Amino acid sequence: MCFEITMSGVNPNLEEDIGAKTHRGIKIPSMYKVFLLNDDYTTMDFVVYILEKVFHKSPADATSIMLSVHNNGKGLCGVYTRDIAETKVTTVHRLAKKNGFPLKSVIEKV
Repeated sequence: MCFEITMSGVNPNLEEDIGAKTHRGIKIPSMYKVFLLNDDYTTMDFVVYILEKVFHKSPADATSIMLSVHNNGKGLCGVYTRDIAETKVTTVHRLAKKNGFPLKSVIEKV
């Protein structure tokens, strides 16, 4: 039960259930996987650096993902909302270009 507070006191006959109305409009955002793609020029050390700095992976996890990129052609870095995934991809491309590497990252909708 929801109550409306007025100058005359509390009204228990509020027509709208505010709590129910709030929950009806919430939509869970779509999620996106972010992958790094293998190439023949980007060093393994730089891929590990990207995974640690951009994706906040531990050294062990970063090395494991880097090996997946190397052996399988791509490696999963994480799953994020669209805005965050796009920001991570942009950051990877900017850092790769700045350091002279052709490293690419892509997103795929879950």
